Amino acid sequence: MATPPARRASVAAAALALLAAGCSGPAPSTAAPAPAATTPAATASVATATPVSPASAAAPAARSGLGARPSPAVRACTVFPADNVWHADVSRLPVHPRSAAMVNAIGSGAAVHADFGSGTWQGAPIGIPVTVVPAGQRRVPVAFTYADESDPGPYPVPANAAVEGGPDATGDRHVIVWDRAACRAYELFDARPAGGGWRAGSGAVFDLRSNRLRPAGWTSADASGLAILAGLVRYDEVAAGRVDHAIRVTVPRTRTGWTWPATHSASSATDPNLPQLGQRLRLKPSVDLSRLPRQARIVAEAMRRYGLIVADHGSAWYLSGTPDRRWDNDALHALGGLRGSDFEVVDASGLTVGRGSGAVR
Repeated sequence: MATPPARRASVAAAALALLAAGCSGPAPSTAAPAPAATTPAATASVATATPVSPASAAAPAARSGLGARPSPAVRACTVFPADNVWHADVSRLPVHPRSAAMVNAIGSGAAVHADFGSGTWQGAPIGIPVTVVPAGQRRVPVAFTYADESDPGPYPVPANAAVEGGPDATGDRHVIVWDRAACRAYELFDARPAGGGWRAGSGAVFDLRSNRLRPAGWTSADASGLAILAGLVRYDEVAAGRVDHAIRVTVPRTRTGWTWPATHSASSATDPNLPQLGQRLRLKPSVDLSRLPRQARIVAEAMRRYGLIVADHGSAWYLSGTPDRRWDNDALHALGGLRGSDFEVVDASGLTVGRGSGAVR
């Protein structure tokens, strides 16, 4: 099977919206400079779409609500099981023997940047948007450039689904749809409306109750083949005082191949000092976090316990998260006091249960 060539860099500080909790149902398969200032805007954490009946399918679904909750009758679900690699505590894992070289390759002197926040940057909300749809959302066809590595449609993507960077964006144009009723995430890369459906570079469907990884060699909406949703920092987590998962991070270059739990390579470089997609890093335990503002400190604590997962190419040490009007941009910018030298690469191979599974020991 042909593997898509190295493509895209997550370099745009883009638009995103947060995800809410709760879903159930059957389980199928399978950057830019930091903004100097942002303008407060009514950016919702979660974009919700109302059901679209067959009779009204031509009308766009309305999106509204901040932190909309599922019906009490809907059984709650998390973004992947508790024993999934995204939720693994890596604070005690051994340091990778090439840690220093890989950190230098990423940029030991480069500053950490929260690529999410409140307000707008260059006219678009800051981050990766997530559109939450209800049970019964009408499914539409999606045509893929990399169809051989994409999960076929139709996908429940409303006509007005939020696009990373906004409707006129020229960057990665991720579209993330969370079907809470079915407990599945539908993720598109380079997504654009097309007729009554969408066209995209690639797409993936993730069963949020399963640890199953994508087939070896397959991409997703991310270069690594991983779920984007799982690695986003969400305001509701920080407000509750804890982020319980690894955080999606971009790096300028990777080497060919991939490191579990990634399933895809987007590089032909063979320099052993370069990290691979899927590489796990963590904030060193010696780094003092006491002076960080609360929002920044909670994110940093997650980077120390759960770490970072290299998911795509882009600016060094750019962290992915959801936009929300309640983010304190000044607090998030305080993460820029952390440098690449404050991190180390860990050897996560001892966590592996099986190469096709995201479950950990």
